[in-house]
Amino acid sequence: MMGYFSRAIFLFIVFTALTAGLLSIFWGWSNPDNWSYLLISDYAEVPLGGWIGIILMAISLGLALWYQQLARAKEKEIERLLLPLIDGDDLPAVKTTFSKRFYKTVDSLGQLVSTQRKSLQRISNERAEAQDKIIEERIVQERQRLARELHDSVSQQLFAASMLLSAMTETEKSANGEVSKPLSQVERIVQQAQLEMRALLLHLRPAVLNNKTLAEGLEELLIELEQKVFFTIKYRLEDVQLSKGAEDHLFRIAQETLSNTLRHSKASEVEVLFVERDDLAIFRVQDNGVGFEQGEGKAGSYGLQNVMERAVEIGGTCRIVSIPSQGTMVEVKIPAIRGDEKDDSNTVSG
Repeated sequence: MMGYFSRAIFLFIVFTALTAGLLSIFWGWSNPDNWSYLLISDYAEVPLGGWIGIILMAISLGLALWYQQLARAKEKEIERLLLPLIDGDDLPAVKTTFSKRFYKTVDSLGQLVSTQRKSLQRISNERAEAQDKIIEERIVQERQRLARELHDSVSQQLFAASMLLSAMTETEKSANGEVSKPLSQVERIVQQAQLEMRALLLHLRPAVLNNKTLAEGLEELLIELEQKVFFTIKYRLEDVQLSKGAEDHLFRIAQETLSNTLRHSKASEVEVLFVERDDLAIFRVQDNGVGFEQGEGKAGSYGLQNVMERAVEIGGTCRIVSIPSQGTMVEVKIPAIRGDEKDDSNTVSG
């Protein structure tokens, strides 16, 4: 409002100066009789000079008001042009009273804002990915540390306790001809605790193949596992061409499945199969353990759910079949990468 009145006063001063200049041209500065007409009351007892001043003030106020409304209209039009840039939209195709140069400048500004927004999003995504990678590396390091500590302390103590109980069982059996029930129960508990510990160490092992093929990594894992479990492991592994991401996921699926088998199956024999048939990589783990009723909330169902989710993530399918007292089969199928046929280098162990 102050700007409106100051603009009106400025216009009034300008118009008064112009009027005085025009009158001086017609009347001349040296003729006082002509200038005296400005002081004569002509209408409503207001001198002519007063009427001229009133008219000039009215014109000044009107022009100031018109200019203010015009400025507000321009502001609204500029706002209508710039608001879409804030929301990330394209410039609206509207008629504008501005020049093409102005509109081109606004369009360039919009492109600049869009480019900067994309750059910020890219930087934010890269920063998040880098942070996730750092967190993942720390998790892997922590898993390795826990696995080492558990293996060097709790696992060794359980092994020592198992050996001691076995010796006590043999001694009692040779002395009395039979083993007491509490001692037998303690031996089974320690053996189950060993299986739980081995399953936990297997689960904590990072899913890193270290430049090995998936078949080589699985074979190394199964050979290591054979030396620590009480059941027989049979496996057949073929070199199947898969992407690096699919191999890592499938190796983790193998860890998860074998970990569940160690904990819950109570099996005496486990068969592991990894082959390629009809452009499909087939991974299967089958045991002759206690099995379970499918659909019931068994311990280990969380692990099987992880297996199914991982299979879906790499574009595969997962089938789980379990029959009580007969065993469980977990089978994952994913598309293999088509390429030159490789030599059949199956490995069979019993």
